[in-house]
Amino acid sequence: MDGIELLVILEVSGLKDKEVFEKHVVKEGFIKVPDEEFVYTGTSTTTTFATKAYILEIFKKGLQKTEFDSCNMVFLLNETPYPAYTYDKMTNDFEEVK
Repeated sequence: MDGIELLVILEVSGLKDKEVFEKHVVKEGFIKVPDEEFVYTGTSTTTTFATKAYILEIFKKGLQKTEFDSCNMVFLLNETPYPAYTYDKMTNDFEEVK
């Protein structure tokens, strides 16, 4: 089985330490897209469900390592767009935008 191609795009405002955030994301296997702000690619060899959960977890943990005002995220798995997510500071987790 070929891997699932990932594209993750974030809209982050007020991020205090981008270096700490990106170091975490890259350490977890994501690649920063050159000349793009908060755009990352990668490949997954697990199911789409597990991949989606992994993306949400890695970016949540990265954000929790620094301060930020807000974060919205969209991602594509094999060019299929998934629903948008926003980071909810009350639950400290990403919530699907309804």
